[in-house]
Amino acid sequence: MGEGTGPQFASPDSGGLAATLTPLDDWLWQNQDCESLLIKQFGVRSLDGYGLTGKAEAIRAAGSCLRYAQETQRAGAAHISDIVYFEPQDHLVLDNITVRNLELVEALGGGGASRSLLDVIDETVTGMGARLLRSWLLRPSLHRGEIEQRHGAVAELHASHVKRDRTRTLLKEVADVERLTGRLNLGSATPRDLVALRRSLDQVPQVREALANSESSLLQVLNEACDELADVRTLIASAIEDDPPAKVIDGGVIRNGYATELDELRSLSRNAKQTIAAMEAEERSRTGIGSLRIRYNNVFGYFIEVSKANAARVPPDYERRQTLANAERFTTTALKEWESKVLGAEERILQLESEIFGLVCREVATETSRIQATARALACLDAVSSLAETAIRRRYVRPAIHDGGEIEIVHGRHPVIEVFNEEPFVPNSVYLNNSTDRLLIITGPNMGGKSTVLRQTGIISILGQMGSFVPAERARLPLLDRVWTRVGASDDLARGRSTFMVEMTETAAILHSATPRSLVLLDEIGRGTATFDGLSIAWAVAEYLHDSPEHAAKTLFATHYHELTELAERLPGAQNYQITATEREGEVVFLHRLERGRASKSYGIEVARLAGMPPAALTRAREVLQRLERYELDVFTDEIPSEPERAVAVGADSSWEENRALSKAAMRAGRRRLAAQASLFDLANQKVVDELRAADPEELSPEDAKQLLRELRKQIL
Repeated sequence: MGEGTGPQFASPDSGGLAATLTPLDDWLWQNQDCESLLIKQFGVRSLDGYGLTGKAEAIRAAGSCLRYAQETQRAGAAHISDIVYFEPQDHLVLDNITVRNLELVEALGGGGASRSLLDVIDETVTGMGARLLRSWLLRPSLHRGEIEQRHGAVAELHASHVKRDRTRTLLKEVADVERLTGRLNLGSATPRDLVALRRSLDQVPQVREALANSESSLLQVLNEACDELADVRTLIASAIEDDPPAKVIDGGVIRNGYATELDELRSLSRNAKQTIAAMEAEERSRTGIGSLRIRYNNVFGYFIEVSKANAARVPPDYERRQTLANAERFTTTALKEWESKVLGAEERILQLESEIFGLVCREVATETSRIQATARALACLDAVSSLAETAIRRRYVRPAIHDGGEIEIVHGRHPVIEVFNEEPFVPNSVYLNNSTDRLLIITGPNMGGKSTVLRQTGIISILGQMGSFVPAERARLPLLDRVWTRVGASDDLARGRSTFMVEMTETAAILHSATPRSLVLLDEIGRGTATFDGLSIAWAVAEYLHDSPEHAAKTLFATHYHELTELAERLPGAQNYQITATEREGEVVFLHRLERGRASKSYGIEVARLAGMPPAALTRAREVLQRLERYELDVFTDEIPSEPERAVAVGADSSWEENRALSKAAMRAGRRRLAAQASLFDLANQKVVDELRAADPEELSPEDAKQLLRELRKQIL
């Protein structure tokens, strides 16, 4: 790494904040140098065993990260003992858009509200278990065996209240062993970290006892993987006090009896007064001078003081230090040696404790690989026991994972909404396959629950594939390769993209990349532009996802374009579904039930009322709607056009039967548009008619009549 501070620059995405650029030599990024660095770190001959054969970019990235860790951490990176290459085909892919739209780890509303899926399912009791559960959620497995192993472990803990509670009680006493190990190897561990590590490892024998008779293959593997590390626990227990201070420099870290020299120094420091009294008594007896005193001051330290009258009786081994008017001060070899020990005892105690603590840390660090293996096992046990606890609390069931293409969810529920919504949640069933039911067109009222059905289907699929039970009465789930979502409206003004541009960009990504093994969730495609443009785009997107051999994904398509329901008449894999609602005593009641068929209304005005729109505006909206609907019924019919008209409508080279649905949809959309234009024209002029009717010619003067006529002419469209 280059010396000194590099040039300053502002990143386009940094909001104007300056960053420091530190130039690095090109050779640091070369594949050969990075590979050599990794080989040396892991103590192997090649990286083939890590699945990195031919993966030059991955090797360079990993080598660069390792070199950065080695150069920035004072103790190096000795605890980095493994490397894993994640193949895209090993995990269900969830991009940032899907993670955000499904609120997997963070609620869309923000503000710190804990209303994400992770908040609902996370019952972990350790930090490392929480990280692993999050990882499972964001990278669900694509290996059926691995998924079913997790399901089996969750099922066993779900069925055994005693085993589940016992395991979770023990895990609550386990600290974040992974991070403790990292601090230990980086040289930043504190005495309390070592005690926390020992207490965590003390739980392992009891955890193994709790898992001793497990039938689940995963629980058996975890039981074997949990190393009791008796030698490490014994070392820490014998060397470190049970309740040490936060820092070594505070003293009192090393246990009595562990180091002989330290014990002597501590004894010397604690018993200084008693030692002085004993030495004083001994010298009085030896010299016969009853008034002899051993004293101390900051100039001379410890000394023996004898009165002038007794100076002649002082033994030859006494060394004179100072003469006073009435006394003489002496020292002896024994007193000087003891003084040296006492005065340097406190400093030496701290120095010795620091040295011993460092030795213990380094000795424990030599067992890093064993500690890390145990930490991974405990984290996995915490994650599966958390999923079991969630399944009990939330009434989740074990899904059946299969290699086919069917998604069958019976009375599924949205796991987040059912927890935080005060109203009872209405469950719904969903069935999709790759043939007859691969495109479900869902219509229904605003606020009816179309988006909820889409999201809960995606969430249930993800939960099942991460190894969790799911919120449903029954579920059969395939192995999906990706979940795609296009939900909600958002813009990206910083990059010059409008709401509709963002929508189209996300939709384009789906059309290019979805496969028959994907699940696509589309909500209100095309609503961000003009009616005919939006309807055309929505129609084309639905057809593409249905017909394209490479991209014919299982798709839930929620829309307010009721014209799209015509697709079900000609596409063999398309089905119409609706979210039901009913009207009672002049008000709309949302039933939130998903049923076969097409919806006839959107009840947008009712939603506006619930949102608090002023009554006058609501009244006017209802008047406009009634006139639009009445005008459409009075002026237009559902008659099928004649053969010549058909040719004009769909093109001379098109098959009428093939395009019949599209023609009907176009007629309905065109009829609605013309009706809206004509009826709105009528509504605008209706005020003029009303004013004419209200005017009394007998009471108007010629001048008033002229003024009224001028005003009415201005209002006529």
